[in-house]
Amino acid sequence: MKKLNNSMDFTRDEKLAVVKMVDYVILADSKVDPAEMNLLTQLMDRFNFDSFFIGQARNLNKNKAYEILGQMPIQKKKTLAQLLDEVAISDGFIHEKEIITIMEALGHM
Repeated sequence: MKKLNNSMDFTRDEKLAVVKMVDYVILADSKVDPAEMNLLTQLMDRFNFDSFFIGQARNLNKNKAYEILGQMPIQKKKTLAQLLDEVAISDGFIHEKEIITIMEALGHM
């Protein structure tokens, strides 16, 4: 899989919303696979955030996250869509609940 480029700078709010959606997809099937945690660790490096930031993202209201995502430029939205796909396949199996969660997130963009 092509590694995503994070050359575009996400604002702090955009990053919170993106991390919220990544976490939302990871938790969609009610289990966290080690491969998903590994990917999350890689994303922490790629997007420059830490575990404390994940906690902040989890506390972000989902509707507020959708609002932030909806205001992002199209290129950032494309990056998020690729990222959510990467998260869903990271454990080698795309669960139906992950697909529904991704479609929900993309529907708000």
